[in-house]
Amino acid sequence: MTREATKRLPVSASESPLICCRGLTKIYPLSGVEVHALRGVDLEVNKGEMIAIMGPSGSGKSTLMNIVGCMDKQTGGNYYLDGEDVSALDENGLAATRNRKLGFVFQRYNLLARSTALYNVELPLFYAGITGKEAEERAKAVLEEVGLKDYMQHWPNQMSGGQQQRVGIARAIVKNPLVILADEPTGALDTVSSKDVMGIFQKMHHEHGATVVVITHEPSVADFCQRKVVIRDGQIISDDQVVNQIIIRKSA
Repeated sequence: MTREATKRLPVSASESPLICCRGLTKIYPLSGVEVHALRGVDLEVNKGEMIAIMGPSGSGKSTLMNIVGCMDKQTGGNYYLDGEDVSALDENGLAATRNRKLGFVFQRYNLLARSTALYNVELPLFYAGITGKEAEERAKAVLEEVGLKDYMQHWPNQMSGGQQQRVGIARAIVKNPLVILADEPTGALDTVSSKDVMGIFQKMHHEHGATVVVITHEPSVADFCQRKVVIRDGQIISDDQVVNQIIIRKSA
């Protein structure tokens, strides 16, 4: 594991950002009072970037992730994903976009407790109409990719937290999404397992060109990313390169 300076790669003038948020606002009515969770957020994420979105509890980072993840709609402003105006989509359109373009990794894994690792990873493929041998082979390939070749038939309660999160990552990437969204992916893990999980994200990023957005409140986790966006009181207050990015050389 080393630290080295990194720079954001320039994007050609003809290439649009994969994620483009313009003036996003989100207002929640609460007991007759308007709560402004987002206050005019502008954010661009280019294809192949690995970024961290940071902020304390109540800062708006989870609200932003829900909008970027097509799980919620903004009150105002526009959101474009892969050039598509997500703002114009209805609930069915948002669900279809989530299914086709996004992969999610959660803090608490969200695995089916009485199903094997292999079945948990196959499940998104079933929903996409991919079944049988093709689904099995694709699920096996990504489980091997995240270091779980020998755990495919294990249930979640037979695996450590770090191993369960690897299953969660495999489930997120099995359909080759445009964007991997990881919401506090190390929040339930110890330091060693956290490093291993962030190493897998880096592997996806470096070897496969994956676009990874990590939501975290931990600076040590953000240091594994190329870029750190800090949000507070519903506004982005800084957006900087991680000058001393932690690089994990060994494949996870």
